[in-house]
Amino acid sequence: QVQLVESGGGSVQAGGSLRLSCAASSGRTFSSFRMGWFRQAPGKEREFVAAITRSGGWTYYSDSVKGRFTISRDNAKNTAYLQMNSLKPEDTAVYYCAVDLSSGYTGLKISAGNYDYWGQGTQVTVSS
Repeated sequence: QVQLVESGGGSVQAGGSLRLSCAASSGRTFSSFRMGWFRQAPGKEREFVAAITRSGGWTYYSDSVKGRFTISRDNAKNTAYLQMNSLKPEDTAVYYCAVDLSSGYTGLKISAGNYDYWGQGTQVTVSS
């Protein structure tokens, strides 16, 4: 069992920045999880935003956020982050962090169905 709590969402004008946090609690070591961020806008499917390996040494982004968002993690604090810069109105969504517990492969997964635990989400609203 893994509990995830997101924070840091809010309302911001286009061009602004926000930093989301995802605090994890579990009987397992945080550094054993791959982490991902997803988002879901009203009336749309949940979409992949970014993912990070266990050590934080490799990251992957969707084309829509590449160059503007940065995913990171602090394994000592059991927390993952999503730094969002140059925000656009189309970034408006509920943002979720998620944990991938699977093993036996290298790389990162971008499908929501591959993630095992999810946070409750945090709202991000970007106005023009």
